[in-house]
This record gives sequence, structure tokens and C-alpha cells, in this order.
Amino acid sequence: MGKYDWSGYLAVAEMVQKAGLKLHVSLCFHASSQPRIPLPKWVTKIGESQSSIFFADRSGQHYQQCLSLAVDDLAVLDGKTPVQVYQGFCESFKSTFSPFIGSTITGISMGLGPDGELRYPSHHKPAKSGTITGVGEFQCYDTNMLNLLKQYAEANGNPLWGLGGPHDAPTYDQAPNLNSFFKDHGGSWESPYGDFFLSWYSSELVSHGNRLLSLASSIFGDTEVNVYGKVPLMHSWYKTRAHPSELTAGFYNTASRNGYEAVAEMFARNSCKIILPGMDLSDEHQPHDSLSSPESLLAQIRTTCNKHRVEVAGQNLASGAPGGLEQIKKNMLGENPIDLFTYQRMGAHFFSPEHFPSFTEFVRSLSQPELHPDDLPSDEAEATESVQTSSDPNIHLQTA
Repeated sequence: MGKYDWSGYLAVAEMVQKAGLKLHVSLCFHASSQPRIPLPKWVTKIGESQSSIFFADRSGQHYQQCLSLAVDDLAVLDGKTPVQVYQGFCESFKSTFSPFIGSTITGISMGLGPDGELRYPSHHKPAKSGTITGVGEFQCYDTNMLNLLKQYAEANGNPLWGLGGPHDAPTYDQAPNLNSFFKDHGGSWESPYGDFFLSWYSSELVSHGNRLLSLASSIFGDTEVNVYGKVPLMHSWYKTRAHPSELTAGFYNTASRNGYEAVAEMFARNSCKIILPGMDLSDEHQPHDSLSSPESLLAQIRTTCNKHRVEVAGQNLASGAPGGLEQIKKNMLGENPIDLFTYQRMGAHFFSPEHFPSFTEFVRSLSQPELHPDDLPSDEAEATESVQTSSDPNIHLQTA
């Protein structure tokens, strides 16, 4: 704790600077399974004796790839709180990279939870390709989350509501109608208890995001870098009234309630920008039975961000999604143009003959004016003349 070796990252920053390129840095406070990057050993060691620093589900299973948001301000890390440790990390980064910040380094993403996203780890394992994602599970059963729930229930005059999460919610891989909490009509989510629990659960997530983004703003606010935070696109079951995948992830968003108002307001308060993944996804390529609508959810979040004057940056969710490049272009050039787009991931598929030519054509169509037919080979002129392109200088594309 408090000891940092930045040498590898400094080498990258110097390479990027010499090439005349820009660098967007992600400050991560989570572990990763693919590729395998664990939490620091000293944190893991504390977790072995204090498992309550991690999130837990209803069965008591702990998610050990990030700390529970309930310990943000508890001195559980050798006498320091996680927020204090995050602060030391960010201050060390700022001091070390000061020659690059604002010139080579133009953007910083603040890690906010699992995979760096502002959410609960409601799905411990990513869904397999082509399968229907279950609703996930509420992550409120570690000791510290239960203490917060108990305090909230007592303060609201309903101490019995503070004993645990919903007893009638499905498990990770189940559909919403397999139990009564998420049922479209008469589900417990619409009851006074449901509103009480979901209000508390979502507000704790927003408060966590506020703590970390306000920290980032205070540290980097006097520099020329933009600070970003990532909000997930939990689009499965969006066409139901309850939106269960969003509820378990911490967003109290239903057919009758906009759960992203509080999120956008929090980002605006901290002068931060939102990164939204999934801009390559279209409704027509989702499993029919998942009742998914990535396009509708993306539109809802972007409209809410626009209302609160929060700028949006985009990412794709998976390289090679069917019709992905056209969908990205549609989202980049729509009514509310995005601030920045990061294309994930550079790798074997990215540079393959099946993908790279279409990607280069896609980039040119965004950043270059249309070529005059006289400048094209005669056999290509007719086919290319009708392609609509943009020369908007405000569109920025990067790859990661």
C-alpha cells in the first residue's frame, strides 16, 4: 500500500508522446479474470481474514474482484479507508505523469466498480455468446451492506425491512417470471417494500459513484484532462416493465421510473463525462426471448445525459458484432453527437483480413470528406459515390 512502480506505464506514455498520439488512461480498482489481473496481494490478504470487505449474494458467495461499496469510508485496509487508498493512488499518478497530463494524456477514466463500471456485480460470470442472460442477483448480503440496510430501514420506521434483500427474487441465470419479485403485473418490485429496497440499493450505488468522481474531480480539476466514468448497458429484459437486469445492477429504472436521472445529475455535479458501452449493438441481433433492447436503453440514457448536459463517450461491447460498425456510425452521427469513441479491442481479430479492411473503411467514412469520383479507380467510382460520410472535426475515435 502506498508503493507504486509506474515505470512500465511511463514507457508507454513516452512512446505515445513521441508518436504524436494521445493517451486515455483508466485508473482501475478492480481485478480482472480475462486477462487475469488480481487485486494487489496486500488487499487479497486482508480479504482472506475479512471477507466482509467484498460483496456477497443471498447464498453468501463473495465476489472478490472488487471491494464492496459499503466499506468506502471504513478503515478496513490496514487502518485506511478504500477512498483514502484510491486518493493516494490518484495523487501518485498525477505527480508521476505531470509532464504528460493535459498534452499527451487527455482523458482519465475513474474505476467505479466491477470491470471499472458503476454497478453492483449482479452477474458473477459473463453470459455465454448466444445465450439468454438471467436477471442476476442483488449484492447486499455482506455484513457492511446489511448494516447500511438495517440503518436505513430503522430510520424509515420499518426495521423488519432491514433484515435482508428480497426473498422472492430469482437467482443469477433465471428468467424474471420464475419468482414473484420481478413479475410484470403484481410483482413485489411495485410494492411499498419493493420501492423502499430499490430506492436504498440504487442510492448507495450513486453515493459510491459520487465519492469516487468527486475525488477524481478534486485531484485532476486543475489540469486539462477530462474525467470519465463508465455506466453499463444492462439491456436484457428492457422490454419488461420491471427491467430486472438493471435493478439487480443498481439502477432503479422501470417502465414508470427513470433510474438514470440521479446518475446523470451526479456526473454533472462532478463535471465528469459518461462512457457508455454497447454502441455496436442493435435490437434485431438480440435473442428474441431475452426481451432485450440495447437501442432503447442507450437512447434513454443519452437523452437523460443531454438533459443534464453531461457529455457522452462511446465504446463497442464486442469486436465483430453483426452490423456493429454501421450501428456505431449511426450512434456517433445521430442527434446528440458523442464526445469520444473507443473501439475495443485491438487483437488478432481486429487486424484479421475479415475485419481490418472494413474497420479502416469505417474510420475513413467518419473522418474524411467524400472523395471526388475523379480521384477513385474507375471501377470503384460508381459504387463509392453514394456513401454518406462526415467531415465533422469534433468526432474523435480511438482504439484500445
